Amino acid sequence: MSMPPPPGGAPSPVEPVETPSPWDDGSADHRFRVVPAVYVYLRREGQVLLQLRAGTGFRDGHWAAAAAGHVEPGESVERAAVREVAEELGVHVEADDLVPVTTMHRGEPGGPALEQRVDFVFTATRWRGDLEVREPAKAADLRWFAFVALPDPVVPHELALLRAMHDAGRHGTRVPPIMTFGF
Repeated sequence: MSMPPPPGGAPSPVEPVETPSPWDDGSADHRFRVVPAVYVYLRREGQVLLQLRAGTGFRDGHWAAAAAGHVEPGESVERAAVREVAEELGVHVEADDLVPVTTMHRGEPGGPALEQRVDFVFTATRWRGDLEVREPAKAADLRWFAFVALPDPVVPHELALLRAMHDAGRHGTRVPPIMTFGF
């Protein structure tokens, strides 16, 4: 349907026609995505269990959460946390024993979009079984460290998390519910 020319004889404005982008097939494949991961810090009496990364290609030689990994498709973050603890440490943690600490949105400065992550951070003080390194190709050591005497080096974004947990404990406060790192 065409519109009559406006008074004065000027041509009518052209109405924009939306054409779908060739990559927009109705799915969310064209949208920016972040990678979800879980971190579980086992704690006891002012200490935290850390692993020494090795053979992963990411921050090898740095200390990190003893259990951490990507959330698999169709898996809840709680289920991923329970699974990662079992796979990496050989112990069982009940989902009810996971204490949510914070969610961290992080990125590698200047890095690709794929390096933006959303990390769901939990602690646990109860588990069943004997702790052991279950993936020796990825972890060279497993040790307890006092929050006041963390090893060096620690994966940088995890060091920020550990310091926030320590500071919250000292001041009787909570870790911020959302943290950012690398922006």
